[in-house]
Amino acid sequence: MKSSTRGFTLIELIVTVTIVGILAAMAVPLARNEIKREKEIDLRQDLREMRVAIDKYKDMSDRALIQVKLGTEGYPESLQVLVDGVSVTGAAGAADKKLKFLRKIPIDPMTNSTEWGLRSYQDDPKSDTWGGQDVFDVYTKSNEMALDGTKYRDW
Repeated sequence: MKSSTRGFTLIELIVTVTIVGILAAMAVPLARNEIKREKEIDLRQDLREMRVAIDKYKDMSDRALIQVKLGTEGYPESLQVLVDGVSVTGAAGAADKKLKFLRKIPIDPMTNSTEWGLRSYQDDPKSDTWGGQDVFDVYTKSNEMALDGTKYRDW
């Protein structure tokens, strides 16, 4: 008797499914790390963008090109000021010109909100509460750990 049936045996199917399952289980953590890495890149970019805008605002106030409130040390009162813009002073005909430093307040990729942690010039550098006088620095409110082992809020 000659069997001419073709196909896989039960053992071959079990081995194949097991191998595919192991490979899939190895791929899931890699995909999670890739998503986390992309969020970290976005966070670094957003923090850099806002810090550069704060520095430009401070530079303009130090050169007396924009008016600032007393007690703010030349830093913006809030992040919204960077979006709304400030009037340029000193140049003829420039009184109606507004200088904007940000197009919009970025969304924090870690918390999915526009609520950022703020520090004023007068605050302690490690403080988690904002004094409210001005915006000297920004940080994320996320308490998670980064892939490199640091906390996101320390970036």
